[in-house]
Amino acid sequence: MASQIVFKAARCAAFGLVAATSLSAAYSGAAQADPLLDETVSFTGNILFLQYNVPGLVIGAVRNGEMVIHGVGEAADGGDAPDGDTVLRIGSITKAFTGQVLAQLASGGTVSLTQTVGATAPDLGSGADPNVAKLRLIDIATQASGLPRELPHEPGPADDPFAPITREGFAAWLQKEPLLFAPGTGVLYSNFGFDVLAIALSEAAHKPYPELLAEHVTGPLGMTDTTFAPSEAQKSRLMQGHGFDGKALPDVPTGTVIVGSGGLYSTPKDLLRWMQWHLDRLGSDGAEARLLDHAAYLVRDGLNPVSGMDESGHMDAMSLAWVVMMPEGDQPLILQKAGGLQGIFTYIAFAPARDMAVFVAINKFDFAAAMGMAQAVNEMIATLAPR
Repeated sequence: MASQIVFKAARCAAFGLVAATSLSAAYSGAAQADPLLDETVSFTGNILFLQYNVPGLVIGAVRNGEMVIHGVGEAADGGDAPDGDTVLRIGSITKAFTGQVLAQLASGGTVSLTQTVGATAPDLGSGADPNVAKLRLIDIATQASGLPRELPHEPGPADDPFAPITREGFAAWLQKEPLLFAPGTGVLYSNFGFDVLAIALSEAAHKPYPELLAEHVTGPLGMTDTTFAPSEAQKSRLMQGHGFDGKALPDVPTGTVIVGSGGLYSTPKDLLRWMQWHLDRLGSDGAEARLLDHAAYLVRDGLNPVSGMDESGHMDAMSLAWVVMMPEGDQPLILQKAGGLQGIFTYIAFAPARDMAVFVAINKFDFAAAMGMAQAVNEMIATLAPR
């Protein structure tokens, strides 16, 4: 009975919140196009906002080609609610873009998935551990590299905290330290690994990594607000992050090295446009890259260790950066990725066989909220796109 009372109270509060929220927070025309999707996205977002009391939240979904986006709260302190054009840091969702660049280069013959890192980046292809010479691109992309989560480094200055993370630092660590396990035998979440992967891809294509991303992903899809270096106009639309204590955090640079693991800015509209490409299962445009990107290369059974992969839903397998959640009950097959950087938590998930994807972001570091919003998104997909 108590839980029913709490839910009814939240329901009433959410109704009032919907009434108070500007209609401009919804993607133009989406409510008329798919009223069920609009209703579900709006209600889910409002309940999450009330439950976790974050400064701002934006949630969007695409189903059968129809897009809906709703924002609530404040994108920046004292400002308007976030919307589809709000620019925000997507954190480790960047890794899924890196996986797609790998898929694109592999489908075009520039690299192979089983190619070693040392084939294009010799300074990162050898080390104190002989297993470093065996480290393949597919091992990194499936979080099976054996590299630590972060490169150990001294703290950087407040206005450039990631400056100490360098390619030279990666090489120096490899020359001194052993991998934590043999590549391909376990899974351990690693930012270190994905930045090494971006270096290897850049060297293979003879182009800076941001140019590769623009050439193969963001440019063809018209993702004009997805960038490592936002313009002044884009900064004026920036979502302001907050720390665990609720205080606003500055927007700091991530530099030229943290491009495979994080560093990207995007908008809900851009991300859902990206999802439409991923949901075009039988389309001819980028078909081979999409198949390479979504394939489950590494199943959980037999892996040791498996660490850092279950916060947003149980990992059953890994594709290229995507966490694969196998069908269970009403929940369809889901590929998902979470991110967190500078006071922003993000989550994106899609059901490729059900033509549905959802993105959500909050602008405060709150682990309970991050896990709760991922669970809500997974449940929403199961509700609107069941098996």
